[in-house]
Amino acid sequence: MIGKIRQKLISLSPTPRLKVVDLVCPICERLIPDSQKDAHHLIPKSKGGKTSEYLHRICHRQIHALFSETELATQFNTATALQEHPEMQRFICWIKSKPNHFYQKSRKSSRLKEKLA
Repeated sequence: MIGKIRQKLISLSPTPRLKVVDLVCPICERLIPDSQKDAHHLIPKSKGGKTSEYLHRICHRQIHALFSETELATQFNTATALQEHPEMQRFICWIKSKPNHFYQKSRKSSRLKEKLA
């Protein structure tokens, strides 16, 4: 009998609302709207990485356009290391002037194309 009373009280009590946390991109330091949220493994899964962070979709695509998975696993496995690379700094300066929901397709860098050839 007590179980039914407890169930009734629980169903009548207001459900707690989870506070929506604004996500900030660790690369460009802008707010990430839900439509532009991508999970990025700092160390690629193919290289044994397990943890991921949310980034803007455009920032995520830029990282993979510039760096190979080996480079990401060995040299650029933190947001700080990625931000310090000169090509990423150029990209970050450019993207900071755009609205948070902005997206444009990224192309592979010629440096990365030469390595793959």
